[in-house]
Amino acid sequence: MVETKVLNGDDLEIDHVWAVAVERVSAELSDSARARMRASRQVVETAAASPSRTYGVNTGFGRLVTKTIPPELADELQIRLLRSHACGVGDPYPDEIVRAALLLRANALATGHSGTRVEVAELLLECLARGVLPRVPSRGSVGASGDLAPLAHLALPLIGEGEAWFDGELLPGGEALARAGLEPLRLRAKEGLSLINGTQFMAAFCALGVVRARRLAAAADIACALSLEALEGSRTAFSPAVQALRPLRGQAESAENVLLLLEGSAIMDSHRWCDRVQDAYSLRCAPQVHGASRDLLRYIEETVAVELNAATDNPLVLLEEGEIVSAGNFHGQPVAFALDALAMAVSELASISERRTERLVNPSLSDGLPAFLAADGGLNSGFMIPQYVAAALVSENKALAHPASVDSIPTSAGQEDHVSMGNAAGLKAWQVVGNAERAVAIELLAGSQAVEFLAPLAPGHGSEAARRFVRTLSARVVEDRPLSRDIESVAAAIRDGSLLAAVETEVGVFR
Repeated sequence: MVETKVLNGDDLEIDHVWAVAVERVSAELSDSARARMRASRQVVETAAASPSRTYGVNTGFGRLVTKTIPPELADELQIRLLRSHACGVGDPYPDEIVRAALLLRANALATGHSGTRVEVAELLLECLARGVLPRVPSRGSVGASGDLAPLAHLALPLIGEGEAWFDGELLPGGEALARAGLEPLRLRAKEGLSLINGTQFMAAFCALGVVRARRLAAAADIACALSLEALEGSRTAFSPAVQALRPLRGQAESAENVLLLLEGSAIMDSHRWCDRVQDAYSLRCAPQVHGASRDLLRYIEETVAVELNAATDNPLVLLEEGEIVSAGNFHGQPVAFALDALAMAVSELASISERRTERLVNPSLSDGLPAFLAADGGLNSGFMIPQYVAAALVSENKALAHPASVDSIPTSAGQEDHVSMGNAAGLKAWQVVGNAERAVAIELLAGSQAVEFLAPLAPGHGSEAARRFVRTLSARVVEDRPLSRDIESVAAAIRDGSLLAAVETEVGVFR
């Protein structure tokens, strides 16, 4: 990944968002973006000087569009817009979501269709670079006209108001800027509106969620391979010939990954000629379930890849035509659908994972493994309660996976009469992804413990690489101990990609 991402307004990718928001890669505007922004700004200034009415430049907002604002109050209008819309409530968004939103808002302005001055986008990026992080309450967006309330909170520190974190301290926005060596903006015509009309918080959840979900899908394949080894299951259901008869891309990828992980397995070879006819669905149908989630993730990726470089402001500046037009690109429905799909996709990865964990710990289903994988059962409870935890997480996900995007409550006195509820979809999806990472982490812990009972038979090269990596985070459970931190450590390794990297070092790149 590049050390600095240059924003053109048209080539920002999902992995770039992760790099800037999570890994703290810097970002700056390209010369071409600056040129487009200057040309776009000229269109707005021409409109502001005209007696003709232009939405958000010399009119009120929403249902108040019929109110004309005199030229001498055009700048004040933008300031009052931010203040009036900054009424979000609840806990703040996670830091990485706010950082992603800062990046995405700057990239949206860089498209040259919002009409702001270059300085506005530059200050957003300076806040990223210098560690000024606006405090943004996470509840209050209905996802049409974009993420109005969250983006207003994001923007207030730019004018020296609101609140922002700096150097670990929550400060008034103006003080946070000053400590970072930055000066607040004086907004001009349309600039307040251009800062709050957009889908950037929804898109942030989607982009960062997709990266986590990709890694989770790979981790689910790894966990499945460990469980298949421990339960002495069959690799036949994963054969390419089977997948070719139902040629869904995700299914083939998942099956191929599992077979790759099983290569060189003495455990699998030891029961090649056993008389078991077929395995339980959670093993035998893993490619079909994991694969369906993978295919759904592809749709989500395609949607958010477009959204990252979309112009979602209103009104939009059409440069070639020299016009400012009101339209509906701010509506969050495409992203809301994708976020609800993200929750469903990862919910199922967790759901089938928990069923495999149950088979590992249940002596009626585990084909001879010690009850609850405890070396001295009775005195020790082993993995009894981690399976409870996985069950609780999966059950919570079932409720959270109910779509938010099918709901709508009209706002702005009926002017905004259909909304996406995409922010709710994003908040739910983020929680579901976290729950799913922990559920799969529990299977990885249980699977690592289980295959060790089959020694001296060794698992496949990939399965063994996974087991060794898990052991760097969690020692084998000989006597009972609290496993909360172990679960969280393995879940973090799924999230940051270190688990996948350790396995790919051994077996090569996953599909």
